[in-house]
Amino acid sequence: MGNEPNFLASFDSASAMLMATARYLRGEPFPALGQPTALRPLVKLTDVLPRRLRELAFIGSGMTEAVSPRRMRGIDVEDVNEWVVSEYPQRSYPAVLIGSSCGALVHLCAALGMPWLPQTFFIPVRQWVHPDDPTTAMRKGMRPGRALLAANPDIQLHHMHDANQDRLMVRALTYFRYKRQVLGPAYERFLRSTLEPGGTIVISDCRRRWRTTSLGSRHVFQHGAVGGATEQEFHAGGERVAEYLERYDSPVRRWHGPEPDSLSPEAEWGFAPALGEDIERFAREHGYQVRRLVFDTPAKPSPMVADLYRWWYRRRRIPANRLFVESFIVLAPWWTLRTGTVPFWMTFNMEPSLRDVQQYLDDREPFDEIDLALFQHGVEAVGAPSADDWRAVTARARRRGRYVGRDLDTYPYEMSIFARYDEALREIPARYPIPGALTLDEFDGFLAEQDDYPGVRWESLSVRA
Repeated sequence: MGNEPNFLASFDSASAMLMATARYLRGEPFPALGQPTALRPLVKLTDVLPRRLRELAFIGSGMTEAVSPRRMRGIDVEDVNEWVVSEYPQRSYPAVLIGSSCGALVHLCAALGMPWLPQTFFIPVRQWVHPDDPTTAMRKGMRPGRALLAANPDIQLHHMHDANQDRLMVRALTYFRYKRQVLGPAYERFLRSTLEPGGTIVISDCRRRWRTTSLGSRHVFQHGAVGGATEQEFHAGGERVAEYLERYDSPVRRWHGPEPDSLSPEAEWGFAPALGEDIERFAREHGYQVRRLVFDTPAKPSPMVADLYRWWYRRRRIPANRLFVESFIVLAPWWTLRTGTVPFWMTFNMEPSLRDVQQYLDDREPFDEIDLALFQHGVEAVGAPSADDWRAVTARARRRGRYVGRDLDTYPYEMSIFARYDEALREIPARYPIPGALTLDEFDGFLAEQDDYPGVRWESLSVRA
């Protein structure tokens, strides 16, 4: 295993989900978001802090990872790919997943025994702006963004500013998310050395788009992001935005960002098509198969993967009556299988995610036990459900429902959830052997038995030489 490049954010979806997937394939759990367990007591101590100090702790955690704008010209993103492939056991795999981040697909990778190679990564760049001034954030990011692109001709840059969910962080840093347009040497070497002859490359293709402002041929600025606020609210405001900004004593009552002039893959979740073209080229040259898992929004695969686990457990004659509701990077693929738990992943702690899990529970046979893990970010954001809304989810359990942090009354300010969620799973008395991986044929068989999953397509591509 190599060391994560020191210009990457570890609190990002790609980095955390990569580590969770790699650790599972190494036979290891993913405690404390993959951070050193020695930090666990310190994180728990934040429970005694008043709200303002907890907010400062959130900001401080981001500042420790922010890098200087002057470093952009010296960054080689191929170092990231080298780190990614070093995380995985160097053995033979029948399939490899490449592309968009998705927590549900971490569990699909665990079930199918396949690595995931991300397309998108997040570089947190030091930058001081008012959170409600996206235009200044864009202008300050243009020079370092161009320097990063000049040093890395095979990426496209999505500079993102979200004053809703990332309100605390964007005071001190800005979000540079880059997407690979080609596989690159490290990914290609990994595929040639580990993917079985005639094996399958699965493309994780999230089709979520966002209106953006073009800053160059490979450079866009994205005002807002997937979350509780709608895209329209970021660009045109509204009653919920005005109330939110007043609550945070902002000098404005709506955001005045740069005018969008383009439509792009969403910065964090969307798949940039150029990489798909390069994957097909590589597969033709080396005799690999290609399949594409297409999904409209990040959480669309969650019902499918949860159903797969329930189906799998019943085939193994394991009770399939315990649900673990995860959010963002709070997820646990190893402990999920070790305890015979069905995983349901939510994008974030936001109203659309609440509706997703409510709809799933409405449509499925009830669960005896429901555990809930909420990613908490220290902001009472637009479109954030209340603690009582989340309690109503755990109340759907027939026997026992619980929040796996310390105290849901402190939501969304409880940093200690990051040190507690895996401890709660370890308290579950059931223990089952980690199973052998399902095959792609078995996955096909599962899908053939199901009704269609809205917003999800499983496609085979012809890539003949």
